[in-house]
Amino acid sequence: MTPFPKAAKRTVVGLVVVAAALTAFGTAPTAAAGRGRAAAPAVRTGSAEALSEPARPINRLRALFGSENRTMPTQRRVVALTFNAAWDVEGVDTTLDVLRRYHVPATFFLTGDFADRHPAAARAIAAAGYGIGNHSYSHPHFETLRPGERAAEVLRADHAIRTATGTTPLPFFRFPYGDTTPQEIGEVNALGFADIEWTTDTNGYRGPRGGMSVRKVVQRALDALRPGEIIQMHVGSDGQSTVLDADALPQLVEAIRAHGYDIVDLRGILDPTQKTAAQ
Repeated sequence: MTPFPKAAKRTVVGLVVVAAALTAFGTAPTAAAGRGRAAAPAVRTGSAEALSEPARPINRLRALFGSENRTMPTQRRVVALTFNAAWDVEGVDTTLDVLRRYHVPATFFLTGDFADRHPAAARAIAAAGYGIGNHSYSHPHFETLRPGERAAEVLRADHAIRTATGTTPLPFFRFPYGDTTPQEIGEVNALGFADIEWTTDTNGYRGPRGGMSVRKVVQRALDALRPGEIIQMHVGSDGQSTVLDADALPQLVEAIRAHGYDIVDLRGILDPTQKTAAQ
C-alpha cells in the first residue's frame, strides 16, 4: 500500500473536499459529507416511520457526535443490515442480488483501498441506491497512528469513495476492528462524521476455516436481536472460497422477519422521512 502523502497541499485539498461536502449536506460548518443522492432501490424498510421517534434536534447528525453508536436510537422492533467492504468482491454480486430480491435496505462501509481497487463494485453498490459509509483508507489499527495520520485515513477514504462511486457518501465512519476511544471519536466528529459501529458482528468473515457456518452466522445476529440492532456483515471472503455472510443473507432476512422485526434503512437516523420504502 502506498503511504498517504503528508504534504500540506494534499491535506488542504482533503479538507476542501470535506468542506464542499458539508455544503451539500446542509449541516453546520464542522460537518462533512452529505447524504448520497443516488436513487434509492425498491426496498422494504418497514415504512419511513419505522424510525420516527418523538421530536429530536434538527441536526440529527450532531446528535450522534460524542458517542460510540452501536444501536439505532429507537424502541421499535427494527434492525439495520450493514456490510463492510475491505478485501475482495467475491460476495458483492450475491449480496446485492439477495437484497434486491427481498426488497431489503442496507448500508455499506467501504475502505478507500477497496474503492480504489474495485471501482466497478463500488459503483454497483452506489448505483443500486444503498447508503455508503467510510471505513478508513487502509483499515489500520487507529491507536497506532498519530492524530494527523488518522485524519488522513478518513479523508483519503472519503476522496476515494467519491471518485469510485460518483456519489456523496454518508457522514458515517466505522472504525477498523471496531476499536474506538473518546479521543478518536472526537477527531472523527471534528471531520464531520458520526461514529457508527455495530451491535453484533456475524463473524461470517472468519469463514469455514474459522469455525463459522451459515447457521452460526444467522444465530449470532438473532442472539443480539433487539430494537435498533445494527448487524455487521462483510462482502468479502478474505481469500476463502465462500462468503458466508452472502450465503446466509436469505436465511437471516427470513429469520429476522419471522421474529416480528423489520429491516430498515440506517439512513433513517438522519432523516426518518426519507422515502426509501417500497411503494
